[in-house]
Amino acid sequence: MVSASLEDYLEAIYRICRESQVARVKQLAARLKVTNASVVGALRVLRGKGLIEQERYGYIRLTKAGRELAREVSNRHQVLADFFQQVLGLRRFRAEQDACQAEHLLGSETIERLIWLKEFMSRKGANREACLERFQKFINERE
Repeated sequence: MVSASLEDYLEAIYRICRESQVARVKQLAARLKVTNASVVGALRVLRGKGLIEQERYGYIRLTKAGRELAREVSNRHQVLADFFQQVLGLRRFRAEQDACQAEHLLGSETIERLIWLKEFMSRKGANREACLERFQKFINERE
């Protein structure tokens, strides 16, 4: 089991590695807005769980198990952020912030249903468009 905080570290490592193949302590600290010491402590735990490999004072890479878990966390985050922005009409910044919190709290069945709802809402057709338009109008009346 991995805590929400450690999932955030895995997701950050995953995203950084997708951009530049490897991650560094300094990059993680900047991305997560934490101290280098906090990163070092979290990396020690992740290394102990077999989720990362780290050269002494060097590059950080995800293990196969770490990549799988990080990909799952990242996918949950992306699905929720897209849903919050595209269906609920939230601004991207707010959608990202809320997705970061929700990804740790919602169960896989709930996220799956949100995916289905998003897919359902994105299908072409007059009913879908009318529904989204009515919902957006409803939101605008409340703001």
